[in-house]
Amino acid sequence: MDLSDISQAQQERLSHIDFRTFFLGEIGRSDLVARFGIGEAAATRDITLYRELAPTNLDYDTKLKSYVKSESFQPLFEYSPPQVLAALSQGFGEDFIGSHKPMVRCETPAELNRPSLPVLAVLTRAIYHKKVVKIQYRSIGSGLSEREIVPFVLVDNGLRWHIRAFDRNRQAFIDFVVTRISDPVIVSDEPKEHESSEADIQWNRIVEMNLVAHPNLAHPETIEMDYAMKDGVLKVNVRAAAAGYVLRRWNVDCTENHSLRGSEYHLWLKNWQALYGVENLVIAPGYELSKGNN
Repeated sequence: MDLSDISQAQQERLSHIDFRTFFLGEIGRSDLVARFGIGEAAATRDITLYRELAPTNLDYDTKLKSYVKSESFQPLFEYSPPQVLAALSQGFGEDFIGSHKPMVRCETPAELNRPSLPVLAVLTRAIYHKKVVKIQYRSIGSGLSEREIVPFVLVDNGLRWHIRAFDRNRQAFIDFVVTRISDPVIVSDEPKEHESSEADIQWNRIVEMNLVAHPNLAHPETIEMDYAMKDGVLKVNVRAAAAGYVLRRWNVDCTENHSLRGSEYHLWLKNWQALYGVENLVIAPGYELSKGNN
């Protein structure tokens, strides 16, 4: 049987099976029932058809009473990194059948780096099942090294994707750039309690940032309108682990005396003291200047 002979609705369900198996490592009848509102008998037929089309992709786990990804899995459908990341990060849009066109003309910034999907798939399965991963990692400072990490979340900083994980080499929670990871392998060792997301202080700490129009602007009311500020302030709650990314992405002046000059600085962090104890501020505009003044 060829996919072109199957109805659009059933192709969408087969795509869901393929996607969940590839990126989450398992699929069950209940997943299809919940996603598409079909009966269990129809879900069984869909899984049976998928196994006919891709006979080596699924293994049945009697303990889980669910189908899991086989070692010889090859995706039945083609995916693009933006589609996959949108589905994983937003929880919808995981149907990849047919062409996808915007409803109005739309242009987005060029993507200069894209994660390898096989690498991403291993990492997302590890996150989903709370597993340890052995990786090869390249860093700017130390070059190539082998690491064992316990990943728990994907992080988009606006320019590239990271994995937040516990690094057993450094015995600390850090961010790994996904495009610098190669040869990931899930290992049998179980994560320890101190390696879980609950132990990541920077991840669990919430920082309230009060952003205002930069005092050097001639018409601050324009920026207040841009960001729908209330009483001239935009209050943003972010995880301490992601604060630096947010400040860098939006070119927020973090100096105590709003001393950065340049047309790119539209915002100033009024309560710059809130950043005390936040670790990833090396990329925050002007933070080092403020630090040096205190």
